[in-house]
Amino acid sequence: MKRLLIAAALGFASLSAQATDIAISNTDTYAKIQNNERNVLFIDVRDPVEIMFVGSTDAVHANVPFMLVDRTQWNAEKGVFRLYRNPDFINQVKLQLAKRGLSADAEIITMCRSGSERGEPSAAFLRENGFANARYVVDGFQGAALKDGPQAGFRLKNGWQNSGLPWSSKMNPEKIHRIDRP
Repeated sequence: MKRLLIAAALGFASLSAQATDIAISNTDTYAKIQNNERNVLFIDVRDPVEIMFVGSTDAVHANVPFMLVDRTQWNAEKGVFRLYRNPDFINQVKLQLAKRGLSADAEIITMCRSGSERGEPSAAFLRENGFANARYVVDGFQGAALKDGPQAGFRLKNGWQNSGLPWSSKMNPEKIHRIDRP
């Protein structure tokens, strides 16, 4: 019984360490980009339409959507369009790595709106597909929504946009995911 408890504790410690090593702060990510760290690929994994309305940072190397919006399918229960996983996500990440002369062992940092909806799942998906050093920006681009006060519901807490890091409401046509070019 004692061995079983020790094994379970070690397994939990291993999972806990993996969970923390997959997360990275927005300031640490920005420092890596500012320092021109060679073996890093920083990608925004949001749908380009979301970026068009919310903004992004030119610090990202590319926009490779993890989830895409299907505007032909409405989810009446949630009041939103259906999201589906980008079937070319892995190949598009590989293309971005190749453009920079990087291999699958590069540190790939993903960023979504909040960190939890697409950032963390995309990093986990990359790890499951052979990219052992995939990570995600913890609070994403916009961060968390305020729970109280007159601005409750607005994403004004943490996140890239709220941390004083550079961002713009304008899209960079060279970095944004477009279907009119590879």
